[in-house]
Amino acid sequence: MAISMSANLQRRAGGEILVDALKANGVKTAFGVPGESYLAVLDALHDTDIDYVICRQEGGAAMMADAYGKLTGEPGICMVTRGPGATNASAGVHIAYQDSTPMILLIGQVGRDMVEREAFQEIDYRRMFGQMAKWIAQIDDAARIPEYLNRAFHTATSGRPGPVVLALPEDMLTDYATCMDAPGYRRIDSAPPMERMAELREMLSQARRPMMIVGGGGWNADACRDIMAFAQANHLATGASFRCQDYFDNLHPCYVGHVGIGVNPKLAQRVKEADLLIVAGARLGEMTTSGYSLLDIPVPQQKLVHIHADASELNRVYAASLAIHADPRSFAKAAAALERVASDAWSDSTAEGHRDYQDHCVPAKVPGDVQMGEVMLWLRAHLDEDSILCNGAGNYAIWLHRFYQYRSYRTQLAPTSGSMGYGVPAAIAAKHVHPDRTVVALAGDGCYMMHGQELATAVQYDLPVIFIVVNNGMFGTIRMHQEREYPERISGTQLKNPDFCALAKAYGAHGELVTATDQFALAFERAQASGKPALIEIRVDPEALTPNASLSEIRAVAKGR
Repeated sequence: MAISMSANLQRRAGGEILVDALKANGVKTAFGVPGESYLAVLDALHDTDIDYVICRQEGGAAMMADAYGKLTGEPGICMVTRGPGATNASAGVHIAYQDSTPMILLIGQVGRDMVEREAFQEIDYRRMFGQMAKWIAQIDDAARIPEYLNRAFHTATSGRPGPVVLALPEDMLTDYATCMDAPGYRRIDSAPPMERMAELREMLSQARRPMMIVGGGGWNADACRDIMAFAQANHLATGASFRCQDYFDNLHPCYVGHVGIGVNPKLAQRVKEADLLIVAGARLGEMTTSGYSLLDIPVPQQKLVHIHADASELNRVYAASLAIHADPRSFAKAAAALERVASDAWSDSTAEGHRDYQDHCVPAKVPGDVQMGEVMLWLRAHLDEDSILCNGAGNYAIWLHRFYQYRSYRTQLAPTSGSMGYGVPAAIAAKHVHPDRTVVALAGDGCYMMHGQELATAVQYDLPVIFIVVNNGMFGTIRMHQEREYPERISGTQLKNPDFCALAKAYGAHGELVTATDQFALAFERAQASGKPALIEIRVDPEALTPNASLSEIRAVAKGR
């Protein structure tokens, strides 16, 4: 966004200069936990219309900022205090980095006259955050705040988006300075060269088994429409990389599925057998490549066209036949404008791939009175297309990723970094951004307890999110791996949980308990009708560990090796 430059040469305190810089960059919302190290910023916020959302733990605040960045494309702003506040927030910074989400973390810091004395809660954030952020800096001169904030916004949004960390010494924020405000940032796009697009089209015309995978950061709704138009014009089989399922309408006839954890074996085989693989935006990391097994390293068997906004990501692991340095918005627009290619050689295969995907979306019966596959089918049949579903990490998410179908961009908020605890704060941020849309957070019992206290934030701001807690009394994913590697030697994975329904009511939220599949629909409808934040606890059989194999079956296979 471009905002005209304002001289504003009045003498101001550092905290006021900082808040003016946030306003100049169009910031409307910040998430944080207050701290004495940045009181001057909190004071300057008092006289603005920037909405400061008070969170209960800095990790939750940073995850809300990440979710905000994903939903809006603008940097999510998070404010925390020094030391423990910053270390708590690091979980959200790591998510933003691996998920390529624009974000700016502002940390109150010890006074400049105390540096290098191990003062109270002192940390050198340039060393602490290291590889977790695109840029880490400390602002020691109040007059340079506009310069630093200008760079921060451009760094967070341009190229491969990601987090920026700025440390703010407490005494710097109370210094007075006279300085000019910088204009609001404008995202810097990188368009694909026309000759590279011509090469791509020529490679597609020569292919017989082409496939496309979409993913990564930096997309928007227009880019998704453009990439679907490109796929449709060329009848191009298209999958979504890990937890980017909402980039491509799952009901579209070209959609062939989720190239993520527990990938459909037929889809994995399709990737392996492709003679041309077009990867738009995704990094081709461990999750999307099934542990780097779907493509050979360094030279894939498939001809690989890799499009990415960060030039350093191209040819990092895989030697591409054609590398295109471009952001996904610019690439998708250029791809949609390409002259279509005759697709007779593969159109039937694309249709087969979509049928394979649809077959994979039919759940089989699992142990216990609750069938999570049926719960997902009910949600996909009854939720509006623009409903937002959020989750963290855990085996419960397998049912969501496999059986729910996403129709439009940014209806899925899930960390590609695989972080637990994400779904609850992400859903709160989503409801704050889109109060008119249904927002559902799914969490396992272990996942929920990591940031479940943010339910208090939802109650405080009257954000009627529906939180679904899938309770099997254990850290299920770790137990699954444990049984595979060390069958019957249970260690460190059992949980004794609270009564989640009663806990929700104690917070002032609506609570429901579901112990059988046929109870879920009415429980969900009552939760919606309550008009309050609501928690639905679903107690599932510990045996129902995955849609494909029970806990006992996993153990038996391991013991039979």
